[in-house]
Amino acid sequence: MGLFDDVFKGNVVTGLAIGIGAAVLGPAVLPVIASVAKPVAKAAIKGGIILYEKGKEAFAEMGEVVEDLVAEAKSEVEEAHKAAAAAAAPQGETEG
Repeated sequence: MGLFDDVFKGNVVTGLAIGIGAAVLGPAVLPVIASVAKPVAKAAIKGGIILYEKGKEAFAEMGEVVEDLVAEAKSEVEEAHKAAAAAAAPQGETEG
C-alpha cells in the first residue's frame, strides 16, 4: 500500500500515466490472464470433485469398519456378561 501512496502523492502526472497505461494495456493483458486462469480454475475444481468423491467412499468404508467393530465389541460384552452370569449361577445353586 505504501508504494501506491508514494506514487500517487508524489506526482499527478505519474498517477495519470499509470492509469492511462492500465487502461491501454488492460484489454490486451486481461484475455491472456483469463486464458491462463480458466484452465487452472477448472483443474482445481476437478481435483476438488475427485477428492470429494474419494472422501465419500473412504468415509463409507470407515463407517462399515466402525459398525463391524461396534458389533464385535457388543458381542464380546454380551459374552462377558453371560460368562459372569454363568459363573455366578453355579455358586448360588450350590449354596442354596
